[in-house]
Amino acid sequence: MVNSVSDIPDGALEKDRILAAIDIGTNSIHMVVVRIIPSLPAFTIVDREKDTVRLGDRDPETGNLKPEIMQKAIATLRRCQEVAKSLNVEQIIAVATSAVREAPNGRDFLKQIEAEIGLRVDLISGQEEARRIYLGVLSGMEFHNQPHSIIDIGGGSTELILGDSHEPRSLSSTKIGAVRLTAEFVSTDPISNAEFLSLQAYVRGMLERSVEELREHLKPGESPRLVGTAGTIETIATIVAREKLGMVPTPLNGYQFSLKDLRDLVLRLRKMNYAERAAIPGMSDRRSEIIVAGAIILQEAMTLLGRDAIAICERSLREGVIVDWMLTHGLIEDRLRYQSSVHQRSVMKTAQKYQVKLEYSQRVAEFALSLFDQTQGTLHNWGFHERELLWAAAILHNCGHHVSHSAHHKHSYYLIRNSELLGYTETEIDIIANFARYHRKSAPKKKHDNYRNLPTKEHRQMVSQLSALLRLAVSLDRRQIGAIKRVQCEYRPGIREICFRLFPSQPDDDCALELWSLDYKKSSFEVEFGVKLAVKLESSAIPIG
Repeated sequence: MVNSVSDIPDGALEKDRILAAIDIGTNSIHMVVVRIIPSLPAFTIVDREKDTVRLGDRDPETGNLKPEIMQKAIATLRRCQEVAKSLNVEQIIAVATSAVREAPNGRDFLKQIEAEIGLRVDLISGQEEARRIYLGVLSGMEFHNQPHSIIDIGGGSTELILGDSHEPRSLSSTKIGAVRLTAEFVSTDPISNAEFLSLQAYVRGMLERSVEELREHLKPGESPRLVGTAGTIETIATIVAREKLGMVPTPLNGYQFSLKDLRDLVLRLRKMNYAERAAIPGMSDRRSEIIVAGAIILQEAMTLLGRDAIAICERSLREGVIVDWMLTHGLIEDRLRYQSSVHQRSVMKTAQKYQVKLEYSQRVAEFALSLFDQTQGTLHNWGFHERELLWAAAILHNCGHHVSHSAHHKHSYYLIRNSELLGYTETEIDIIANFARYHRKSAPKKKHDNYRNLPTKEHRQMVSQLSALLRLAVSLDRRQIGAIKRVQCEYRPGIREICFRLFPSQPDDDCALELWSLDYKKSSFEVEFGVKLAVKLESSAIPIG
């Protein structure tokens, strides 16, 4: 799993490592501190720091970074160093992007940083920035080898990326950003109609080449999902979510809003002055200065890409810097390996943490997936994504024993709900936790807060139906000794009955406890799927068919 590398001491590969990544951007300076778990390999977020420095507010005549802003940036970086030191960070990796890249005195500024506080900052190109954004998004979102377009709107540039879990197919960086465009195009407040139309036309013209390049790398019939990152898009998502849901999902990762939602918001924002925009819940004072330009970039990009919805990923450049470091230090063999198994590694790590009996839980998972597959298309139409959530719940359903045997299903819910399962959204973690909560005792009820508070009716139906499958999977290994080797489902639609043919591992085992448990727990399955369940124990240990 892990390659040995000369610069990592013996034994250090298995030890958790704390690292910090700093992104010196056009609008803000961000730092993320992570704990790297080499045995997965993956990382969890320990801390985040941010300061809106606005390096992009450069001298209009020379294009140089302003001395007072450079000093403010250095003060922010010094505070970041102090935070990193307090968290025992072994290394800080810092990168600078658009504003520093384009300023005539940008490299002098980086030298000044190193001279004053001893921090080395790497200046990266627009394409390298896009590549690391891609790695960051891969660390926080499952692509399932399907094409995804990624847009990152910064203060000075906008990155467009196309990838599918493998090497990125297309990486572009365009010199349009919320700070840059506000400075160059906006002098009225609220923005005048003339300035709005001029800005809109400019953005569209600047994006056309990047969008065309992205499209050239699409295969026939592909329609990539659109993912958005960074402050402008997260702010828009926060505003939309608060107004549509009455709350902001925590985390925001995976939340989606539509192009119509965005257009409606842009229509409102263009009529507001600075003070009115700043008063919108979820809008910071500094963000309100540049949000109109940022929203226009996103609106035009979505229109050109032909996408009517966008999903949020809270990981971006900073996390990509971490992934890149892990790659170069041999902690990840390749990007595909990292992405394709991030869910599985994270679930298994959580199972290990709570001392789950893996041999038993893997048998339960195999039964759950077998029941899922054999009833798919007849009793239910859930797909690959829901199947994966069921697998995770089956592996973790008994983790509550780590707290207590009594009411351990409720403890399992709590432990899963409060674990950071990498790659899963907040809603997905909630679903996995609910599956585990209902593997025994009471079936889901609306009076249960954890069930009632699931986001949609569809989510509640998923929990009701698939937790019923998990209950039966647990019954099939009631003694936790692998008494049942295999189950074969035979559906009889005419009489609305399904028969489970059980093949015991030992020919002389009557599997009495498993049969009793199936009979005891079948009611929720029968209610959810509207069928009668019959069970037959085969006399032969040799599976038929």
